[in-house]
Amino acid sequence: PPLIFCKCHGTSRPGVQRRFLIVILLVRSLQRSCTPWLAISSSVSSTYSTHFWLRPLPTCSNFYSRARCFSDTAHFIVTTRTGAVENMIVEFNHFFFYLLPSSQMADEFLIQTRPTKPFEGQKPGTSGLRKPTKTFMLPNYVENFVQASLTVAKKHQKPDTQFRLVLGGDGRYFLKEALLNAIVPLCAANGVEEVMIGENGILSTPAISTIIRRYGTTGGFILTASHNPGGIDGDFGLKYNIDNGGPATETITDEIYQITTKIHEYQTLDRPIPIDLTKIGTTDYNLKGGKIFKVTIVSSTQDYITYMKEIFDFDMIKEFLNGGNGKPPFKVLVDGLSGVTGPYIRALLIDNFGLPESSTLDCTPLPDFGGHHPDPNLTYAAKLVDAVRADKSISLAAAFDGDGDRNMIIGQGGFFVCPCDSLAVIADNAESIKYFEKNGVRGFARSMPTSPAVDRVCKDKKIDVYETPTGWKFFGNLLDADKVSVCGEESFGTGSNHIREKDGIWTFLCWASLLAARQAAGLSPRVSDVMKEHWSKYGRDFFTRYDYEDCTEEQGKQVMERVEALLKDPGFVGRTYKTNSGAAFKVLSIDNFSYTDPVDQSVSKNQGIRIMLSNDTRFVYRISGTGSSGATIRIYVNTFSADPKTHALAATAYMAPHIELALGLCGIQYITHRTKPTVIT
Repeated sequence: PPLIFCKCHGTSRPGVQRRFLIVILLVRSLQRSCTPWLAISSSVSSTYSTHFWLRPLPTCSNFYSRARCFSDTAHFIVTTRTGAVENMIVEFNHFFFYLLPSSQMADEFLIQTRPTKPFEGQKPGTSGLRKPTKTFMLPNYVENFVQASLTVAKKHQKPDTQFRLVLGGDGRYFLKEALLNAIVPLCAANGVEEVMIGENGILSTPAISTIIRRYGTTGGFILTASHNPGGIDGDFGLKYNIDNGGPATETITDEIYQITTKIHEYQTLDRPIPIDLTKIGTTDYNLKGGKIFKVTIVSSTQDYITYMKEIFDFDMIKEFLNGGNGKPPFKVLVDGLSGVTGPYIRALLIDNFGLPESSTLDCTPLPDFGGHHPDPNLTYAAKLVDAVRADKSISLAAAFDGDGDRNMIIGQGGFFVCPCDSLAVIADNAESIKYFEKNGVRGFARSMPTSPAVDRVCKDKKIDVYETPTGWKFFGNLLDADKVSVCGEESFGTGSNHIREKDGIWTFLCWASLLAARQAAGLSPRVSDVMKEHWSKYGRDFFTRYDYEDCTEEQGKQVMERVEALLKDPGFVGRTYKTNSGAAFKVLSIDNFSYTDPVDQSVSKNQGIRIMLSNDTRFVYRISGTGSSGATIRIYVNTFSADPKTHALAATAYMAPHIELALGLCGIQYITHRTKPTVIT
């Protein structure tokens, strides 16, 4: 009898244990007089173990074989002497199995057009599309957004260039499933010639920006919800970056959103491509019609670490951290918060700088970030802060968020460096960094809510400074036009023109470099001393941010409506308010921040309500654009003091009357029924 072959491809859905039973249904016995039998061979990654149990199968009926597999994805070859296999998809216990007849066994993938319907709310926010993980797991949810993004990407692709994309993310829950079952097949079906995927799907946001720029790709998809929590009950996200390595501009994200509102079909392959994410190298896959689709698995860390070596003096940093020329070691502790930066931290500190394992904390990427919120601030990175306060020998500490673009800098004894001050200090010490020593510094930029600390440095150095809306995408044109070299946001994001994303590890290396340079010059390398000297020279911009997370959308609307009412009140400007402590503040101006891009003249309106008051005080009110559901209400308060006697005070203590007035004007405690914020920065 003829041998009939079929291929079965099984992929688990998230939330189901990896140990499972596979049921393969073979329909119709061609020769009822013979006893059918099955021979099953498997092809799985060597990192998994697979066990199979075979049994005789009854004649004249459907039959099956059982297999137990410890793997996310397995591929099976099923051979039968007497059975015919119909082309079918079997779903069993939350697993899909694709059964294909021998005519489709030549590793040739068919392009299919499948129907779909729009989902409401697929509008990218400040940095991509973020929703609860379960929303992304809805059938066709990922496919719709990716199809819309690919359609726009093809439209904006530069002439005479290959359509190539970089894919990767922060390792959070649902990453591999979205990547292998949706994004890669859609890329192949939509004319992408090559995808470059991080090993095990892991690539930090700065690393993806690096790879896009280094290899000149069309862009890339970043699978991350950044500092938002992960897991099946957490958040997931997708962000499209363009060919400069930065987030898509508002023009592009608006085009993507418009397509998602009317999408009715998408193009994909007839089945997922069996990609081994652990094997670095390039594999060609045949598409129907003779086209070749290339899949290249790249090292998660190599290109990025190589680039950091070009930017910073690694020999100087290594000597500084380990001790040399009679100087003691400069002890550091760096926390990956169980996010994507773990492999990068280890590659830097252990492999390149020769530091002990004890210099790292939580450096294994976990799909749910260990059940924690991967946000580097005093609230969510309390484990690091407590460790530094307990061990006075630690001189410099840092934490990074889920996808590696945010950072927090801590000095000896738990001395907290406000992100606004971190940007200003880097601006004031840029010449201590090899990259800027070679290329010079053109200008600086900050997001509007960020304090004007960097403005004072730029004024002293006669360097241009720009104020943009919140969102790294607004720095892109300034960077591409060579108007700025360094950018920063109060939300723990700092970066430079080396890539087009903020970069947590880059910021840590900036601090290591400037501290090493200070020690070499005979100055104190203590972080607290750096800040005290900076404030002594420029004065201190006290800053705090109150975050009210998980509010209802209605509460967020009411808070903003109350502030907008002040904007319309003709008597508000010029009014004087007194606080319970007796402090008085006169309102100088109020507006809803609008930004005109100096490069392309595009206008972005309604970017946050600003209230300017006497005593160099400012309040800012806005709704966060990085949440996945509900509303996060953010209130920013900053004021300036040139008096050295005040510089050592805690920001919240010094600004107690300022904060009282800021909260009172918007009525947030009354509207939300909360007596304190979720997070204080």
